[in-house]
Amino acid sequence: MTEPSSSSPDKEPATEPETAKAAAHATSAADADTAGEPSFTHRFLQHLWAANTVMVTVFALVLATLIGAVLIVISDPEVLATYGYLTARPSDAANATWSVVSDAYANLFKGAIFDPASVSGWLAGETGWRTVFQPISETLTYATPLILTGLAVALAFRGGLFNIGAQGQAIIGVVLAGLVGFLLPLPPVLHLLVAVLAGALGGAAWGFLPGFLKARTGAHEVINTIMLNYVATYFLAWIIVQGGVQDPNRSDAISKPVLETAQLPRLLGGDLRVHVGILLAVLATWGVAWLLDRSTFGFELRAVGANPDAARTAGISVTRTYVLLMVISGGLAGLGGANMVVGTTASALTPLVIAQIGFDGILVALLGRVKPWGVALAGLLFGALQAGGNRMQSYAGISLELVTVLQAVIVIFIAAPALVKAVFRLRAARAARLQTSLAKGW
Repeated sequence: MTEPSSSSPDKEPATEPETAKAAAHATSAADADTAGEPSFTHRFLQHLWAANTVMVTVFALVLATLIGAVLIVISDPEVLATYGYLTARPSDAANATWSVVSDAYANLFKGAIFDPASVSGWLAGETGWRTVFQPISETLTYATPLILTGLAVALAFRGGLFNIGAQGQAIIGVVLAGLVGFLLPLPPVLHLLVAVLAGALGGAAWGFLPGFLKARTGAHEVINTIMLNYVATYFLAWIIVQGGVQDPNRSDAISKPVLETAQLPRLLGGDLRVHVGILLAVLATWGVAWLLDRSTFGFELRAVGANPDAARTAGISVTRTYVLLMVISGGLAGLGGANMVVGTTASALTPLVIAQIGFDGILVALLGRVKPWGVALAGLLFGALQAGGNRMQSYAGISLELVTVLQAVIVIFIAAPALVKAVFRLRAARAARLQTSLAKGW
């Protein structure tokens, strides 16, 4: 009689071919899952070549650099002549182009960041350490008023106002700071504080006018600020030649020099021009960032900038917001103007003492995406271009106006992200906010 089998008939052991088949199926499924997930490198490259804010800004700088190289070649007759026989000897044109463009941009870098030769000289004991920091000192000196006027314009943008009157507000700031600087004999620290405060209050008062007119009468701030720019410019030219203001030892339009007690101290001493104003600019940047993101007024400001009618319905006083916004914006611009005469840029009032820092502040604000810390970085970039442009003109023979062209081209590409996206064939980025706030004030 046959013994029954101990193994259950419904649990027969799997055969070897079936086991191998199941393992192969599991392996192929795992490979499919792995293949479905993009690698870290793939995801990084996807974000790298996307039309986000950072990449559009970087590619705008690249395009501006290329256009600047073309302008450098066109403006050099000797290099341009080599293209007359390009087909016969193409190496001449290539070598000449590389030589003039690389020399120009190398001097731009040396004048804005640092010069390797000065570092070598310092390490060898031939020069002092201040020579190494000379370029960055110039960059910070030029950037200080640009950051402040850029913050003034950016803050107004965030509130839905197009403040192009930063130039006039800075002029009033420089006038009052200069007058306090050489007319009021005060103790050293107090004198400086009063001069800086006078500049900020002067700009705030000049910003109050268009803000009040906008809030009470609906008068457009663009027209008002343009007209006030002219008023401030001619007021500066008039007051310089008045008795008690004009330097008695000069026949041209220049005021008395600002007393040393009203001048901002230099941070590094010696011939390095960087002064405490850069610390004020950083503090102002932090203050504006806090105001926008952490304060009640900042919330109201952003709400009014997004939709004034909805903000009014929610109980926010739009008129009050407009007035306060322009007062704070004007105060920042006035502070930037005060830096021009109590800092190291100039020590007396002249018709051109303010330069174009108010109008350049518009470019800085746009390049910084009207964000406080973005404006600070944009101000540093423009300051570097200005400082490097001076060396580029002196050592490479390139016109300083080329720097202005580079600044304008950068802003053009920043304001036209679709153009940058089309040139570099960038893919659309999720939640990319490439639009500027320029149109909100119109």
